[in-house]
Amino acid sequence: MRQVRALTRTSLIALLAGMFAIGISACEDEGPVEEAGEAVEETGDTIEEAADDAEGAAEEAGDELEEAADRVEEETDSGGY
Repeated sequence: MRQVRALTRTSLIALLAGMFAIGISACEDEGPVEEAGEAVEETGDTIEEAADDAEGAAEEAGDELEEAADRVEEETDSGGY
C-alpha cells in the first residue's frame, strides 16, 4: 500500500511539473492575439498620456483666464476704466 501511495504521489508531482513546464513554454511564444492585445494596451497608454497632457493644458488655460478676469474686475472696481 505504501508503494502505491508513493507511486501515486510521485506521478502527481511529475504531472504537475510537466504541466508547469508546458505552461511556461506556452507563454514564451506570442501569437497574433497577444501581439494585438499589447498594441491595444500601448495605444490606450498613449491616449491616456495625451489626455493627461490636454487636461494639464486646459487647467493652465483656465487659471490664466481666471487671473485675467480677476484683473479686469479689479480694474473695473477701482475705476480704472
